[in-house]
Parts: sequence; structure tokens; C-alpha cells
Amino acid sequence: MESYRVGPLSLNSTPVDLIESQPRPSPTHDDFFHTISTSIPSLAPLSEEAHAATTIEHRMTFRQGCHLYPKAIAWSVLLSMAIVLEAYGTILINGFLGFPAFRETYGTPTGRQGYEISAAWQAGLINAAYAGQILGLLFNGVLTDRYGYQRVMVGCLVILSLFLLLIFFARNIQMLVSGYVLCGLPWGALQTLSMTYAAEVMPVALRAYLTSNINNCWLLGQLVGAGMMRIFISSPSQWSYRIPLALQWTFLVPILIGILFAPESPWWLVRHEKNAQAEKALLRLTSAGPGNSIDVHKTLAMLRHTNEVEKYLSGGGASYLSCFRGTDLRRTEVACMVWITQSLCGAALTGYAVYFYEQAGLSTSHAITVGIGVFGSGIVGGFLSWIWLRIIGRRTIYLCGLILLFIVLMIAGGMSTLKERQTTSWVLGSLIIVLTFIYDTTIGPVCYVLVAEIPSSLLRNKTVVLARVAYSLSSVIVNTVTTRMLNPTAWHWGVKVASYLLALPSVVLSGPISPKGLTYLELDILFSKNASARKFRQFRERLERSGYFSLARMDRPDSLWDPR
Repeated sequence: MESYRVGPLSLNSTPVDLIESQPRPSPTHDDFFHTISTSIPSLAPLSEEAHAATTIEHRMTFRQGCHLYPKAIAWSVLLSMAIVLEAYGTILINGFLGFPAFRETYGTPTGRQGYEISAAWQAGLINAAYAGQILGLLFNGVLTDRYGYQRVMVGCLVILSLFLLLIFFARNIQMLVSGYVLCGLPWGALQTLSMTYAAEVMPVALRAYLTSNINNCWLLGQLVGAGMMRIFISSPSQWSYRIPLALQWTFLVPILIGILFAPESPWWLVRHEKNAQAEKALLRLTSAGPGNSIDVHKTLAMLRHTNEVEKYLSGGGASYLSCFRGTDLRRTEVACMVWITQSLCGAALTGYAVYFYEQAGLSTSHAITVGIGVFGSGIVGGFLSWIWLRIIGRRTIYLCGLILLFIVLMIAGGMSTLKERQTTSWVLGSLIIVLTFIYDTTIGPVCYVLVAEIPSSLLRNKTVVLARVAYSLSSVIVNTVTTRMLNPTAWHWGVKVASYLLALPSVVLSGPISPKGLTYLELDILFSKNASARKFRQFRERLERSGYFSLARMDRPDSLWDPR
């Protein structure tokens, strides 16, 4: 009986030569596995260990994962603290717009209403950070692949600590905008580093929880920022906004010290053929002891196996252009669409909580108090999302959240037309809390899971960067429009913005997939076979029954890839 095996290359193999000399497989090839095994015959020797490690991951429960990977969880949480720092810093941009002292320093007089920062400068402040973030993201995609997660993260934190000085000592609006552009550079890199690191150090059983936790980190940073603004809002001096700015250094230094000792991603080390260091990193990420089923040799074999197969499928390329070729194009499209939807679903209103409530008729202090409640409800929703991720597919959660947000925004849009200003303001405030809760239970956390899981391991950093860039570009447009909608000196539309969602359900319906429970190799295979989003689960179940590590032609079902 003829057998086709797929396994990692030996240490002395030359996969590049094999890739160049052998024809690459077509996604519609009749025997996907035979093509790979004949093109890369040196994969066979370690296929048994790779298969064993994959079996362990599939059988691993949440509790077992926590027992085997406590160090990986701790390191992932530490790197995620950089997101808390960034969330704290970015929420101050919007929050300070409600500070009288801030408006007096950087705004212009408006008669009886005191000082106001124009809609153009408001958008400029916010979009300045986005502009810097886009550049930082693009640099991150190259730098991380070259230097690794740990060194790039340390560099970003050091640079951020210096650029914060420009914002702290800004004397006019122009200097402030320049400071936010520069701070946006390290902020952009930090946005994806924590997520991709978590995706690479976590087993399948824990992957969704640690990647979705990034959303909770954003909320925690925003909650702390809102609390600090509530404390200092009544101060008439410039220190009311300078002290919250200065507190960023107190967060930054401990995070920086901790990351200096963080282990590098074993996936990154394998991609750079540093297998001995990758094994040491795995030992630092796992907990050795009696009864533990983890075997770092087998896990390393699985990582090398997946890496070599992906190099073959992508032709060995790992540039940004590679994200737009072959099956990686679809993965890039899905990742970008998922993150763009996050900016278009109405969630931008929660980021304008303080400014919105003030313009809706609430006092500044009350607006910040309600804003704290908004972020608190989001954190509760984030923890509840872990329950849904455990029992429901990612795609279902995403679509349900989108539909619910559409309903809430339609109600809010209708309420904003009522003439009773005070009652309407409080009702709208309550709806914003509901909107935040729904978003952070569904779309918010699931977005990070999908974007982290969908790319190939070889192109994960660059694909996630491109998706985040797409999100940032769409957010620039959304923020520009939203500030004019809410600003009384501009369009003054209030919350009549439910049209954000009108076209989204049909766009998303055919986009997201559900990679729940799949290893990265299994995702590579399913994408190579063009498995449809709606039937991704059916393909997954057939793949699990196929024994794809060692397939015999006569044992393989002819209908394995039949999309019926």
C-alpha cells in the first residue's frame, strides 16, 4: 500500500532548492498530499513526531493547557500590558477634548461657550496618531520578522518614552499634533506585536483566550484613562491634563523591564532555522513535571513541519507582496475585512464617550462618569466572550454581534430625533453602554482571534500588519466623519449614524471563517483547498478523519474535498 507522508525537513535539507526544482501544487490538484510529499521528500523522517504533537494539541483541554503552559500565559499577559499602556494614552486624545483647561490651551475662543477646538483640529489630533501608527505598523512587519518580537517590543517602548516628552511639553496645537504623529510610530508596532506573540506561544486550546484578551487590555487601559480624567476634570490648571500624560511613564518602565527577560517566539526562531534556541524557548514557555504530556521535541517537529510546508506553498517568499499571492491573498482579504468591519460597526461612538455625552447635554463630570461605566460594561462583555468562544464558532459570534449592533444603532438614531433633550441624552447614554457591551462580547474580541489565526505562520506578522493598516485607514475616515457629526460647530448630526451598518451584514456574511480547534497546518491545508467560509467546519471534520500526516491513496476518501 503506497503511503504519502508530510513531515519536517531534516537539519541538513535544502528546502529552497527543492522548492525551485519542483512544481508547486495547485489548490485544485487531485492529490494535494502526494504533491507535497514527492516535492519535499525529506519531510518524512520527522512526520511521526509532528503528528504526535498535533494529536496532543487536539486532545488538550483548557485546564490541561493552563497546567502545561502557565509560563506562556504569563509572558503573553505581560506583553499585552503594552496594549493597556497604549489604550491609556490614546483615550486621552479624545477625553481631553472635554477638559476646559485643555481647550483653553489648544483651542480658540467661541464667545459665551468659552474655548473650543475646531472639528478640523479634533480630527487632526486623532488622525495624527493614526498616521504615525500606519507607518509604525509597516515598519513592524519588516523589523519583527528580522529581529524578533522581544527586541522590537523593547525598542518600541524606549522610543515611546522619548516621544511622550514632546506631547507633555507641547505649547500649541501644532506641537501636540506632531507629538502624536511620532508616538503613533511605536503605538502602531505595539498594536500587533502582543497579538501575534500570543498566537505563536499558545497551544490550540488557549489560543482564542489569549488573543481575545487583547481586546480586554484595550478596555482596561481606557478604563484607567477615563478614571484618571474623572479625577482631574475639575482642575482649572494645565496639570489637569499634564499629570495623566506623565503617568504613562509609570506604566511603561515596569513593562519594559519585564519584557527584557521574555523568551522569543519559538515560531520566529524556527523560521530563522534556530532550532536549538526554539527548543530552549519552548522549555521556558512550558511547565515540566511528572504527568505532563508535553514533549518539546515533538512540538518543535510540528513547528518545523508547518514552517516547511508553508514555505513550499508560498514559494519561499515572506515579503508583503507574498500576502497577495496564491491562497495567501484570500487570507489577507479575510483578515483585512474582519478588522475594517470593527471600525465601521458603530464602535467609534464609544471612543467619543466623554465628548459625545457633553455635547448631548450632560455635564463634563457626568459624561466622564458614564464613560467609565461604558468601559466597565465592555470588560464584563469581554470575559463573557470567553464562554461563547468555547461553545460557538467565531463566524457565528461575529455575525450575531453585527446584527445586534445594527439594531441598537437604529434605535439610537431614532431616539436622537426626540425634542426632550435631557431625557434623550440619558437614554442615548444607556444605549451606548448596551452597544459597548454587545461589541465587546462579540465583534471586539473575536476580531483579534480571527486576524491572529487566519494568516499562515510564515506571513502572520505581515498579514496582521496589513489588516491593521486597513483598519487604521478606515478609522481615519470614520473619525473624520464622526467628529463632524458630533461637533456643534460642524454638521451637528448627533448620533444619527446608524447608516454605518447598512451594508455590512451582506459583506461579512461570506467573509469570516471559523478556525476553531484547528492547528496552523490544518488551516494551511483548508485554505489551499479553497474551503468555503460557510462549509469550513465540514471540511475541517473531513480533514480530521483523513489522517493527513500519512495518507494512503487507497484509504483516502475521494469525497474528502467535495464541497457538497
